[in-house]
Amino acid sequence: MSQTNTLLDEVVRWNQETCRQQLKAVLPKLTISSPGWDDHIRVLKIITDLFLPHIALLDLENECFSKILPKAVTMFDSIMKELSIQVGSSSSQNTEVCSSLRNILMIIDAMSACVRHVCTYDEVPDVMSIRTLLSCILKVLRDTFQHCKESEAVYCGHLSVVADLLQSLFKEACALHKALLELLDGLSLDSSSSEEVASDIVVVIHNLLDICSVISNLDMALHANTWKFLIRQSLKYQLLVEEHLHHGDISASLCDNLLASLHNAADLAEQIKHAALQEATQCAEHKLFLKTAKLCRFFANTLVHYVKEFNAFLTRSCGRFHQLYLQIISKFPPSLCAPVLPPSLSEELNAAAVVPMDALLLQLLPLRPFAEVVLQEDPRLSLQHELPQCLLLVNVLDLLASQPEEVLQLWHSGSQHSEETPRLPLYQAVFCSFQRCYAERKLPVLLPGVMTKGQAQGRVSLHCHVCVHLCASVAVLSPLYLPVLERCLVEATLQADTHTALLATDVWCFTHRFFLLLPPQVKTSSAECHQQSHLGLLLRRMLFLMTPSHQMEFLARFPSSEAENLPIWRHVLLRALSTDARQRVEADVVALAQKALTEWQSGGYKLGQMGKVNAVLHCLLVVVQGKSPVEERCVSSASRIVTQLWQRVAPHQVQTHHVLRITLQLLLSITAVLVKNVDVPVIIHVYAVVSPKCTDELLLAALEFLSSLGKIFIPPENQSEIFPKLSSLFGALLAQSSSWLLHQHALEAFAHFAEVTNHEEVISYSLCVEETKSKVVNFLSKVRKVYSFKEAQLARIQVEKTVLEQHNQRLDTPKQIPTELSPQAKRARQESAADEEYSRGMRAAETALRTLHALATGKTGTQEPPPPPPSWLASRIQVLHVLLNDLSSATSTNSPT
Repeated sequence: MSQTNTLLDEVVRWNQETCRQQLKAVLPKLTISSPGWDDHIRVLKIITDLFLPHIALLDLENECFSKILPKAVTMFDSIMKELSIQVGSSSSQNTEVCSSLRNILMIIDAMSACVRHVCTYDEVPDVMSIRTLLSCILKVLRDTFQHCKESEAVYCGHLSVVADLLQSLFKEACALHKALLELLDGLSLDSSSSEEVASDIVVVIHNLLDICSVISNLDMALHANTWKFLIRQSLKYQLLVEEHLHHGDISASLCDNLLASLHNAADLAEQIKHAALQEATQCAEHKLFLKTAKLCRFFANTLVHYVKEFNAFLTRSCGRFHQLYLQIISKFPPSLCAPVLPPSLSEELNAAAVVPMDALLLQLLPLRPFAEVVLQEDPRLSLQHELPQCLLLVNVLDLLASQPEEVLQLWHSGSQHSEETPRLPLYQAVFCSFQRCYAERKLPVLLPGVMTKGQAQGRVSLHCHVCVHLCASVAVLSPLYLPVLERCLVEATLQADTHTALLATDVWCFTHRFFLLLPPQVKTSSAECHQQSHLGLLLRRMLFLMTPSHQMEFLARFPSSEAENLPIWRHVLLRALSTDARQRVEADVVALAQKALTEWQSGGYKLGQMGKVNAVLHCLLVVVQGKSPVEERCVSSASRIVTQLWQRVAPHQVQTHHVLRITLQLLLSITAVLVKNVDVPVIIHVYAVVSPKCTDELLLAALEFLSSLGKIFIPPENQSEIFPKLSSLFGALLAQSSSWLLHQHALEAFAHFAEVTNHEEVISYSLCVEETKSKVVNFLSKVRKVYSFKEAQLARIQVEKTVLEQHNQRLDTPKQIPTELSPQAKRARQESAADEEYSRGMRAAETALRTLHALATGKTGTQEPPPPPPSWLASRIQVLHVLLNDLSSATSTNSPT
């Protein structure tokens, strides 16, 4: 028997008094001994049971903990390593595994005894007196929890044998963990504590963070309580530890735990839905869901609180917070990828995860890195995060109203200097984000509307949601940022995406600033570009907001009687005008149309004049399409003009010249409105010009004309000439499938024609082909194409989005005209340059001669007598006289006859 065993056998028989007396002599011998596992555990138990109660608090660290606990941790690691070998070896016996687990239990029990003993002192222990105890317990706890977490994979076939021991191991570790937190909670430090003490607290917090990552899936209550303690300690010693904590790791772990608990709760909600248990609130699944949702709420609120206290140290984590916001919002309606959950469960999760995000956003607004990541020019978001990004920006708009000036400057102005990280102004970012939400606009998704007094809250489209919040933001916007807003509105209005331009025009109409600057822009922009179309849309909508007196003022500033203002009036809806203004515009446009036609006729029907004719036809179309009754005189004049123009339309010229195709398109649209006022020969002439081979733009106008023919009765003597061509044209357009837009318009036009016509034989002749007949029947029966899966519908929308984005990008990218297609630059007129030179020389000569004449005659404008002429003046005048004679001779010789 060894001397150590002899000493141990002797010590275990001592009473408490003997242990107290022999403490100084025996304790060093026990702590320096190096026995095997069993003996070491025996020593550890003897020290904690017999000698520890007699050691003063100030001596614990140096005389006991620093001597025995590191060895206990070393022994713990060795046993853990041996366990993995024993479990993996086929020759190992279950008794060996169980023995190792019991040894670990005894180590944990000894450490628990140490914690219990420290808590018995009346005075509060100092961190330095228990630093070894803290570090060793945290190490053992982490490894023990990790072992329990991996037990199913580690033990495999041995699990049934060791299950009770593992359960005891986890239970004892939890008890030790709880005791340790209580001990730490009782510590009290102040700002005067040493750097070493602060460092120890930081190490404890970081070790607890590691433990949290291990126990996240083991025990929900243990996990939450550990996080509560971790945050409480961080705030309790904030001044000591804030510069040393790994804030990025802590905040990232909070984000990960929040997302994990949210995913778990959503999975449970789906299970409850599929099992139809949403009404069974007492079932185990429902109770577990509520616990998980509560944990989700805890992590969300904890993150908000942590960011509030340590936001100055979290600038590098702003990208992670941004992603967290998008990930959470994407899990809830109206996001297209959100799971469909029972309403009660969805509301519970929404309160737990989404509501705290607004509070988090409020804390992040002052952080420049957060603004930079949210407002970056190309965020490169996944498809499921496009809508959450848009909603995030809208929420920022709402929250900025209560922010100080420096925060408003950060978000509204965009990056101001080249050395700054590029960021868009907030309003521009909203429009860009809205444009990328193509699928959500297409379906459309619905969001909660604004609550109004006396009315229930409704559901509105994304367009309406964004528009309302944009206008609310503009209403309280400081005048300092109005130039930025207006620049963003102009850019959004002029971009290629029409829906985004429409949103911008809505906000323009709300602001109603600089309205008189719009018409000149409409006049100067190209007639066939999306920018003029969008500006015209804005102009048209703003006129609705003007009072009659202001409309007359606008009419006086941009008279409809002047041809140069026609590009403005082609975009106006006449029903928006007062009666006086509308009648004046109608009369002016008809008069200009008649004048343009007369000039074109008197000029010999030249092709170069068709641009002016088309310009006035655009406005004439606006007049005849007005919802208000047009005066009979205007209708008669318009019909006469259209008839005269149709007589000059030749099919071969239309196919050759683009300007004539525009003329034909306008004539078709105008004739469709005036169809009851035109003669049959005009209708016959239309069929000679229009064929299925025309461009899509012409065919759309032709369908409008064909649809209008249902309103009139064709005389019997003309039916044999018109009906076959009408049926043939309808049948060809209904059968074509190259353009879905053209096909849809063909169906609508035919349906309208069939609904009002008296010539039913045209309908049957047009539907000779069975496939065409089937399409028309399905359309009239309102048979919709149903997608079996939501994923297929979204896939189709994403394909559309890609095509439209490429198209819009081509429109928004300035194009350089190729040299071979560009008109040659005109040469400067030499005659004009020579005239200018001669004129300049003559003015100089005349001025000099008048000055000499005034000096010689005394007519200088002063009362003094003229000075006597110098002696050389007469000879110089003679020289000038000779020069003038030579100039006169040269001019007469070179003059053109």
